[in-house]
Amino acid sequence: MASAELGKKLRILIIPFFATSHIGPHTDLAVRLAAARPGTVEPTLAVTPANVSVVRATLQRHGASAATSAIKIATYPFPEVDGLPLGVENLSAAGADGWRIFDAAIDEALTRPAQEALIRELSPDAVFTDVHFFWNSVIAGDLGVPCVAFSVIGTFSNLAMSHLGGEVDCDSGCEEVIVPHFPGPEVRIPRTELPEFLRVQEEHDRFNPRLAGIRRCFGHAFNTFLVLERQYCELYARSGHAKRAYFLGPLSLPLPPAGASAGESPCIRWLGSMPRGSVVYVCFGTFASISEDQLRELALGLEGSQKPFLWVLRAEGWEPPAGWEERVGKRGMLVRGWAPQTAILAHPAVGAFLTHCGSSSLLEAAAAGVPMLTWPLVFDPSSSRRGWSRTFSRLARGCGTGHGARRRRRGRWCRRRRWRGLWRDSWSQAERGRRRGAERRSSPPRLMRPCRKAGGRPVTCAV
Repeated sequence: MASAELGKKLRILIIPFFATSHIGPHTDLAVRLAAARPGTVEPTLAVTPANVSVVRATLQRHGASAATSAIKIATYPFPEVDGLPLGVENLSAAGADGWRIFDAAIDEALTRPAQEALIRELSPDAVFTDVHFFWNSVIAGDLGVPCVAFSVIGTFSNLAMSHLGGEVDCDSGCEEVIVPHFPGPEVRIPRTELPEFLRVQEEHDRFNPRLAGIRRCFGHAFNTFLVLERQYCELYARSGHAKRAYFLGPLSLPLPPAGASAGESPCIRWLGSMPRGSVVYVCFGTFASISEDQLRELALGLEGSQKPFLWVLRAEGWEPPAGWEERVGKRGMLVRGWAPQTAILAHPAVGAFLTHCGSSSLLEAAAAGVPMLTWPLVFDPSSSRRGWSRTFSRLARGCGTGHGARRRRRGRWCRRRRWRGLWRDSWSQAERGRRRGAERRSSPPRLMRPCRKAGGRPVTCAV
């Protein structure tokens, strides 16, 4: 009997949200769990059919290994949503209909039945669930197995949302709100940057069950690390938001060798022709929305910077200004659709990263030692940028939020000049940061090693 128990694999079911920015880190988590206990841990990723390709693309980035081969994929049906074409099951692919996917995902009546059927069918030994699927803690409890909530964003943003819940006066005319109960200087956030669930009481009522679901879980895991957000990690562990807190990031480590998992990607070949540390990499994630006017001004700013750039663009139907590609020539490369971001950031030719401040992008850039120029476009990235800037003010140079930047613009010429000036002013700082970061490129950290106690609650991080 003892030998049979020792030979049994630990079956972990991982359930990500319907977005590439969530599926990627959940897949990275599965790889790390499998690598931590080779032959012992058997992770299974549960996704809807149209999102299987996202999981496979992330696994391909990790390359062939015992860990990736140990990972299984299970599917469950996507809920029926009026107005969505068949097969559109990911926020990144939904465009203007993304709100339909989000609303369906957090609707317990729509999404829970299929997930519950799969959990009961597979009967795992443990469940990792995206924080949006708060009902899975109840299902796991019924089965007598632990459930861990997993957040792809860090503790600063999580705490900001939790502390602002119920504190925002929806009828107030104030342009800014102050995040209560935060250590250090006041954190002020423009009201225009707050998500709808904090500005509208009816939406906030839908947010409360998520917080209750986290408190029911065995623990709450984050794709962040203690050195990055120490005071916020310790505050989260002390404040009673969860029974246990685990800080596991950056889950994208180890970074692949340049081009190792990118196959014959044209952008990797192009980077190979550029001098070391000379290229600015521009990418705004899989979901952030940018207007055509903003894209045009960014294109002209990159042209006027006279610096090499690699711009990954996810905007269907948009075309750069007439003659732009001819004028830029071989100095710049425009990539439409997906690009191997971790391989790009690991490439020695990349000297800086212009980013929307998505959590995964911030962590991948930090792990690669690439300085960042920040342009947050929605609340999570905006609050992430604030947290990072407060902790490592020299890591990022902000060029304003999506709303604030629009309010301060005074004409096209000024906008172009600002992009050119931002690049020139930041280049020497970026070069110094890149050299320091290159020295810190690290091997994969050990997973979930207890590092200290805070307020009597377990605090765990990757070291």
